[in-house]
Formats: sequence, C-alpha cells, structure tokens
Amino acid sequence: MAARPLAPGVFVTERPSGVRTIAGAGTSTPAFLGYTVGGPEASTPPTPVGSWSEFVDKFHFRSPMGPEELARELERLAEVIEDAEAELEEREEALRQKSTTGEHPPVTEQEFAKLVEVQTADWAGESVSASDRQAAEAAAAKVKPAFPDEYQLWIAAGEKEASLRHRQSELVFLKQCFDEARGVSLHEAVYGFFANGGSSCYILRLDPTKDLAGEVGGNPDKRTGLAGLKSVPDVTMVAVPDLWSRGTAPDVGATILGKVVGHCAEMRNRLTLCEPPPDTAPADVPQFLTRLASPDSDDAAFTALYYPWVEVPGVDGAQRSVPPSGHLAGVWARTDAERGVFKAPANQNLRGVLALPVRLTDQRHGELNDKGVNCLRVFPERGLLVWGARTRSGSRDWRYLNVRRLVSFLSDSIRQSSTWAVFEPNDDRLWAALRHSVVSFLTDQWRQGALLGRTPDEAFYVICDRTNNLPETIDAGQVICDIGVAPVRPAEFVHFTITQTAGQPGQGS
Repeated sequence: MAARPLAPGVFVTERPSGVRTIAGAGTSTPAFLGYTVGGPEASTPPTPVGSWSEFVDKFHFRSPMGPEELARELERLAEVIEDAEAELEEREEALRQKSTTGEHPPVTEQEFAKLVEVQTADWAGESVSASDRQAAEAAAAKVKPAFPDEYQLWIAAGEKEASLRHRQSELVFLKQCFDEARGVSLHEAVYGFFANGGSSCYILRLDPTKDLAGEVGGNPDKRTGLAGLKSVPDVTMVAVPDLWSRGTAPDVGATILGKVVGHCAEMRNRLTLCEPPPDTAPADVPQFLTRLASPDSDDAAFTALYYPWVEVPGVDGAQRSVPPSGHLAGVWARTDAERGVFKAPANQNLRGVLALPVRLTDQRHGELNDKGVNCLRVFPERGLLVWGARTRSGSRDWRYLNVRRLVSFLSDSIRQSSTWAVFEPNDDRLWAALRHSVVSFLTDQWRQGALLGRTPDEAFYVICDRTNNLPETIDAGQVICDIGVAPVRPAEFVHFTITQTAGQPGQGS
C-alpha cells in the first residue's frame, strides 16, 4: 500500500494498465557459415558481428598495402636482403681473419665458428644450449676488446639483415593471407551485407580441414553449424557463401543446401539464400533446380535462389566473382528498415557490385522467374537491380518472399510476446486479453500496409473464445487462438492498355 501523504498537495499514483502488447520481432539478421582467414582455427558457435571492422578484427586481417603493392615490396626487399647478406658475409670474414690469424690470435677457428653460430641463432630468434652460449660469450669476450670496430660493424650488419628478414617474414605471411582470402567468399559476403544496409549478423566459422557437409550440420554440444543456430532465435536468414569455394560437386552442394533449407523449414522463422554453382549457364540452371527440393514441398517455401553471381572489386582490391547471397541479405535488411518486411526485396540496387558475368534476356529471365529463380539484371540508366522476389514454392500461398517472411514475422512476434500467458488461468479473461493484444498488433500491421483490405475486418480475423477453446482443450492445458491474415502481394506484372484515338470527322480542322 502506498504511503499516505503527510502534506497538502497534488499526488500522482502510477498503476499498470494490465494491457499486454506485442512487439515486432526482428527480421534482418542473417547467419553466414563459411571459412575465414583469421580467427579461431576450429569451428565456432554463432558469433555476433555488428560491423565490417568488427568482423575484420575477429575473423579477417588488416594490411597496410594491397596485394600488388605487397608483391612489389617483396621483390624490392629480396634485393635489399641479398645486399645485406653480402655485407654481413664481408664483415664476418674480415673479423674472422683478424681474430683467428696472426702471431697471437685471440680465438681459434672453432671458437670463432661457435661465436658466429650462436650469434646467428640469436638474430633468427632461435634457442641455443647453455653450453654453446657459454662458449660463445667466452669467445666474444676475447674478440670484442681486441677488434672493437670490426666487431661492432659485424654486429650492426647482422642486426640489419635480421631486421630485414623479420620484415620479409611478415610480408610473406600477409601474402599467404591474401592468397587464402582469394579462395574463400565469406568475407566478401559479410562486406556486401554491410555495404547494402545490414546492421548485424552472426558468423559461424567452419573448419576447412573437415568435411563441409558435416561442418554445416554442426555439433549441438559445441553449438557449431546449423545445430548451433537452433539456439539463436533472432536469425532470420541463413547463407553458406563458401558452399562452392572448394569445387563442391553440384549434387553434393545440393545435398548440403537441402540441410540448410530443412533447418529453416524446421525453425519456421528464417529463409535460405542460395545460388547455383559458379559459371552455371542460364540454360543449365533448370537442371540444377532438379537437385533441390520439389516446388510442391514445404522446404521450397523457405528457399530464395538468386542468379547469377556478381563481380565485385574485392575487399583486397582484386576484382573477382562471388556468390550474391551476402549482398542480397543486406538488400533484405535495407528494405525491411526503409519499408517493412511486407515489401518485396526487389527493384533495389546492389551496392558494391561492379558487373554481372551473365546478361539475361527477357525471355530467359521469364523462364527462370517461372521456376522461382530471382534474377539480377542491368537496366539502362538504372544500373544493377534485384529483379525477382519469389521463393521456389509452387504454392500460391508461399510463392512470394515477402509473404513467407511476413507470415514468419507475424508468427514469431505473437509467439515471443505471448509467453506471459503460460500458466495463467485458462478462462474468458485470458482469452479476451490474448484477443486484444493480437488484434491491436495486427491492426498496426494493417495500418502500415502489410495486410490487404479496406478495413481491419477484411485484413484479418482473430478467434479466441469458447467456440474454439472447448472443455477438452482446456483440460489438456491448451489455449487455442485462431488467426487468419490477408498479406499483400507484390505487383510483379504491371499491365497497361494503351489505345490511340484518331480524330473524328467534322471535329476541328
């Protein structure tokens, strides 16, 4: 009970309204499975990444120069090292001659050789035994005071050559990173995602030394692969940019894609973004489609296939062809932010793309579009556009991407925001509260343009009362809430009828 006011005045008491609201679930978070150049060596659980810079810090590498400049620097450094080696040999030979010859040489040939051996190991960062170091220090104690200038010139030449060697090893390692990066596509997909408007994603690094199919499937105990993604409810897109990076055979790749699509169909709140193998000709795409799930299956509704691959400048400055799934995930996220998940993610520019390796005709595009393939096209004065927004489903209900994603969004939002009802008394008051929250949420979606109808009654219905909550379902501890919605569909084909009217006789001259 609130304390009674002691002084005169106006007092305000806040009381909860008891109204339960439904918050919209996220729709713009992809998960990318693939190979990385940096980061952990083993497979990783889903790792959140909020920017390209964060991805580089965790899974990639930074370079002060590009691959071409790096190659030139390695060539120049090799010449400099050759000169430094010659200088070191000259200084060493001069010191040896003075230290081991003459009437009273300070050290023998064996003692000087041991000094050179230990000093060379020190410059290379290698370990030596205690006895060898003791012998070398004893020889240095004799040579250095006898010939201080020659000794110092030899040490300086050795340190210079060691420094150049260290720099060379750094650049060689950097070159290896560039070479390895050219063989994988995950980093290009992540860059394309953020370049096209994405804000956050999950990265699942796969172990390149193990079988790709097993790595994609993952381990539920270690939370790797698709098994690990089951514990991340906010993921709404799944892509494997490195599916074709290592020359995967089409039938093997299709089998792996089947696993990914099956995971999405099981979770019901995410779709697979995929593409056919590289260098697939337009006429060969239908043949690849026969390896995927049938359009009549439930899996087809959770598959978004794009064609062709795209030419990008490359994060290292070397132009290359990469799968478009990462860029398309960014387009989906951008469309969701600008318009909403009910808007088809098409007729949108692809950022960070230079060109398409394949140009489609209208006839070929029509054939692929009819089979549920979303094509990328180049149009005069408009640039490169996403020109398709279909799933691979042959069902009228799930033909369009925005419809499948909208229903997943509605279902996910209602489910996540209705957990308060669990263990509540199963009576009319609970049913009324659920009805009210769902109706309010769907009315907001209708006002935003996500549902079709002139009035909310035409756009959706919500039934949660004694007509569908029967005594047997109540005894079973169940609450039944039947919801129907009329999602908007994209204007995929816009038809114009143009009639030319000639002037009538006797009208005007």
